[in-house]
Formats: sequence, C-alpha cells, structure tokens
Amino acid sequence: MRLTDNGAVAASRLVLIDEFETDDGYAFVLNRPLFLATEDRVELTGPRPAVVRADGNRYPLEGSWETRCWWSFRRR
Repeated sequence: MRLTDNGAVAASRLVLIDEFETDDGYAFVLNRPLFLATEDRVELTGPRPAVVRADGNRYPLEGSWETRCWWSFRRR
C-alpha cells in the first residue's frame, strides 16, 4: 500500500497489508500483517504510522522503516 503526500489513505474494502511504501523511496515494514477495514485510514504520526479507525481511535503500528532502491528491492 502506498502512502500519499499527506500520509492518509482510506481503505475502500478489507485489505491485508504487511508494509507501506512512500513515493520518496522508503517503506514501513510491519512486524506482522494487518487487516485494514473499510474506512480505516493510515496516518504518518511522528516516527511511525498509525491506523485511525472509523470511530476515531488511533492504533500505532509496530515495525521499522527501510530504504528502497529505485527498482524497489529492499536495501538494509
């Protein structure tokens, strides 16, 4: 799943994700896969993303940032 410039993405259906990739070559890799429900949003808050549920509750995500090469392979 890609994050937009403002860091918020609303899921239009149930989605299983294991990482978020940004347009500037970074990826946030989750410690474990996560289901996003309809109307869930992902926001970049501080050093790591958080899921914001439709009811407004925020859940910080556990994982780590990685850089990506221009051809989208992981570089550690």
